[in-house]
Amino acid sequence: MKKIFFACVGLAALVAAPLIAQQNRAASDDLEILPVHGSIYMIAGAGGNITVSAGKDGVLLVDTGTAENADKVLAAVQRLQRQLQVKEPPVDLRWGAETRGTLQSSLNPYAPTKPIRYIINTHAHPDHTGGNLRLAKSGRTFTGGNVSGDIADAGQGAAILAYENVLNRMSAPTGSQASAPEGAWPTDTFHQESMKLSHFFNGDGVQIIHIADGHTDGDSLVYFRGSDVIAAGDLFMMTTYPIIDLERGGTINGVIDGLNKMLDIVIPEFRMEGGTMVVPGHGRLSDGGDLAYYRDMVTIIRDRIQAMIKKGMTLDQIKAARPTADYDPRWAAASGPASTAGFIEAAYKTLTPRPAPAKPTTTTKKKSQG
Repeated sequence: MKKIFFACVGLAALVAAPLIAQQNRAASDDLEILPVHGSIYMIAGAGGNITVSAGKDGVLLVDTGTAENADKVLAAVQRLQRQLQVKEPPVDLRWGAETRGTLQSSLNPYAPTKPIRYIINTHAHPDHTGGNLRLAKSGRTFTGGNVSGDIADAGQGAAILAYENVLNRMSAPTGSQASAPEGAWPTDTFHQESMKLSHFFNGDGVQIIHIADGHTDGDSLVYFRGSDVIAAGDLFMMTTYPIIDLERGGTINGVIDGLNKMLDIVIPEFRMEGGTMVVPGHGRLSDGGDLAYYRDMVTIIRDRIQAMIKKGMTLDQIKAARPTADYDPRWAAASGPASTAGFIEAAYKTLTPRPAPAKPTTTTKKKSQG
């Protein structure tokens, strides 16, 4: 009888796993899941790239893609967890109370998938935060001690972490219309140079590092120390020139500072190849060599534009001089802020010295002589 039972368990696992994967794939077949290092994976195709830490502690997401793709991302996360379960030995159903009742009769040796525990936003743009509401609601964060009643609601939903300016941008604290629903706002923010999760997550120490005035004024990069992976957000992209969001405090020097900070962390395996992996905000998975090339490109163009500004050239004259000509075939977007004209204009505006505010004039009355 025991041999028959375990044969049935094995058969059920073989039958159930492909069915589960097929169902999840149908909902997320246009998203790609790529292994990176250790417990870290990358989901591409949902807007901005999403970095996923999946394992025994649950799921941590860096960014959530667009709102339109939120259900597909959730299906992809569940699909990834099922794939990881298939690689692990199934639960032995011979022992304990779980050998009796519905669990045994279902012949399903796999535990339920772990919830999304944390979401970290690298900045406030909707192609990286649009899925916050849906994905946070589907998750469950950690609560300490024994909780009950209304306090138990604290465990409902994943915690959303970000630099404080991300919350300011999404919630509009000045009273204007908020750019995102309240359930999508960060639940925990920091204002220092960096913060760390208070505990290892799936074997990784997780550090969130703020980069001032980079792509925006709320950028963070996320470093997974054990897996040796950096989630870069839009400080680094493998598709176009940097997008410098002038309205939200972006500067070209801040972008370069962020790229240099990542290069300080990166340890290559051999001659800048391999080693620490970098998940860019958009585009393919990268390593230190890709990051160094991108940093050099942005720095060279910055220096060229800065030199032209010192000569007194106007913006139109700088555009006509084509300081990006040798890089345009690879990095220029067809239109928008990452196009040749858009990138040069953003760099010019952040490099041009701003006039000092005029001092208020005061008038004095002459004393009358009497």
